[in-house]
Amino acid sequence: MFRRISSFISALALISVFVGAAQANTNAADNNPVRVPLNIAVLIQDDLTSQVANEIKVTKEFIRTLPAGSRVMVGYITSGHLQVRQPFTTDVNHAANSLRIPLASTSASPFNPYVEVIDALKKFDSSWDGNNAVLLISDGLDTSRGFDVTAAGHTLDIDRTIKEANRRKVSIYSFYAPSVGFTSRSRLAASYGQSSLNRVSNETGGRAFFQGTSGFVTFDSYFKRLRDELNRHYAS
Repeated sequence: MFRRISSFISALALISVFVGAAQANTNAADNNPVRVPLNIAVLIQDDLTSQVANEIKVTKEFIRTLPAGSRVMVGYITSGHLQVRQPFTTDVNHAANSLRIPLASTSASPFNPYVEVIDALKKFDSSWDGNNAVLLISDGLDTSRGFDVTAAGHTLDIDRTIKEANRRKVSIYSFYAPSVGFTSRSRLAASYGQSSLNRVSNETGGRAFFQGTSGFVTFDSYFKRLRDELNRHYAS
């Protein structure tokens, strides 16, 4: 009998730990919510490394905690095209549920991510009220002009992306993550990709988030800083 009671108490304690952890995660988002509705396209490069699969949950949480009146599109930047998993919708739960794990394969590598970003920008409707944003999760690398320092951040498609975003009044926020290609093997490639994301975000009124050129950093701190930045930009 004593062993059964002890086991029962241990089980209750374990449940309490899990519930407490879940509440802590929820409270973290509740204490730092996005305060103003957004029209936002969440774009994920499909050849990012397999570690990004672990960040899908926190990305879903970000979408689900957007305020009422927000419109969300979910798309994957994959080989040759933009795969729209969810067109713009006000059903944030439905949008969150449309997220999937990236393929993490070179077969899904795009020519460069910016061609598909331009396609996504064209899906914003100029008649909508509210603020427009893109969250681009990508390695940012565009080697269409070759692999040299003068091309980093200064290609035709990057210029076109900035011009199209500014014309449509869309701010591009970006999270850097390495792909299974160059940026997971070369710090130089990673730095080129980050430079490109930094330029695109800065010149469209957004912000790029990354830490270092080696290893992988989870998105938890990125989303906290993104919420702060969105509120500073749109709710202040």
